[in-house]
Amino acid sequence: MKRHLLRNSRRLLLLMLVPIALVYVGLAFYYQNAFEYGTWINNIYCTGKNIEEVNRELVEQFSYEGITIYDKDQNACRIPAENIRCQYDFRKSLQGYLGRQDAWHWVDSLWTVRKEEISPEISYDQNAFDQCIGSLDFLVEKEKEDRKYAIIRTEQGYELLDECHDVLNVEKARQVIADAVQKGETSVSLLDEGCYYDMELTEEMKNTQREWEQVRDFQDCRIIYQMGEDLIPVDASVVCDWILLNEDGTFALDETGALQLREDAITQFIAELAAQYDTVGCERQFHSTKRGIITIEGGIYGNKLDQEAETAYLTEAFYEKKEELHTPAYLQSAMKQGKDDIGSTYVEIDMGGQMMYYYRNGELQIETPIVTGNTSRRMGTPSGVNYVYLKQTDRILRGEGYASHVNFWMPVKGNIGIHDASWRSKYGGTIYQTNGSHGCINTPYEAMAQIYETVEVGTPVVMYY
Repeated sequence: MKRHLLRNSRRLLLLMLVPIALVYVGLAFYYQNAFEYGTWINNIYCTGKNIEEVNRELVEQFSYEGITIYDKDQNACRIPAENIRCQYDFRKSLQGYLGRQDAWHWVDSLWTVRKEEISPEISYDQNAFDQCIGSLDFLVEKEKEDRKYAIIRTEQGYELLDECHDVLNVEKARQVIADAVQKGETSVSLLDEGCYYDMELTEEMKNTQREWEQVRDFQDCRIIYQMGEDLIPVDASVVCDWILLNEDGTFALDETGALQLREDAITQFIAELAAQYDTVGCERQFHSTKRGIITIEGGIYGNKLDQEAETAYLTEAFYEKKEELHTPAYLQSAMKQGKDDIGSTYVEIDMGGQMMYYYRNGELQIETPIVTGNTSRRMGTPSGVNYVYLKQTDRILRGEGYASHVNFWMPVKGNIGIHDASWRSKYGGTIYQTNGSHGCINTPYEAMAQIYETVEVGTPVVMYY
């Protein structure tokens, strides 16, 4: 009885194992040409699929825009994938992955998820590729004899035009671009890939190089003039014009073969600087209180550059290769330097309107009527931009036929000044036309006391009709 039960048990076990074995072996043979359970490639579920099926799905989802090419100056140009008719094939990579798959151990895949990232083989139409490459300007090879190596004049000064340095190896560049496309790369730097080289210089080019080194050193000047709020650099764009030239435009060399400074070049530069920034007696645009923008010229106020001192300074600074921010010397200095030397603190005398205003930091502080020079007796107060150059109290003003005491005296041009006038009881209007002063600006006592207390020596006084 026991033997019979044992024999039946063996038969039952055999009947159970044979189908399992057949299934196992069958799946082993199946997975030799299909991907195992739990296989993901490029986020596509591949279980049970063969290479052709997976390849079609991968190609459908794959996206390649093309390649951007950067030259040595980081200029970029782009070749779209569709312009060179790119085609994509993952079969080689899939075959490699499938070859590493152990079909006889397929049961292990039941407990493991496999994720793989692969790249396609990219092919393209060679004629279309050649056409695209040929349209890129920087890939057009220039003949060696056409390459320039010369000193040229530009707005920035003399520069070396060097077409022999960083020369593109066109054939290497083409191959680098082709390789990058086949790898599916979206950008490539020809500089990083070593596609540039330096040509060997001819003897004539070597002579030019030696001459350029002289020119470069000569025009290497780093002085900056501080003209008020303006900064005027004395750099290569300026100094290049200081080099002495021969009649044919070539550089004039001394007996040692060195470049020469053009005579009076620095003197001329300083004179041009003074012409721009000297303001004594110059024509100015002024924003008046009542009349808007007016034009005024004349007067003694302003800046006047010490041209002799500045010529000496700049000559020394040039030869010693100084590098500094320089405030120039002045024969006369205004409250402010630069073209706008009046600034926002000034006395304004409107002689046509017989009014005086004092502004400090752009804010009106004092406003008063006045009486200026008698125009009927040709003693009219002169217009122009002047300045307070003195302040005195208890002064006797003397002239032909008069001697007058004033409490406050502020001269602005010669013997013309601003002062109180105790002999007057009225100010403003048309008094000045028939009963005006000898040229001074008569001011009510209270206003004059306030002006004297507030206005500093050196303050500009803008006077106009």
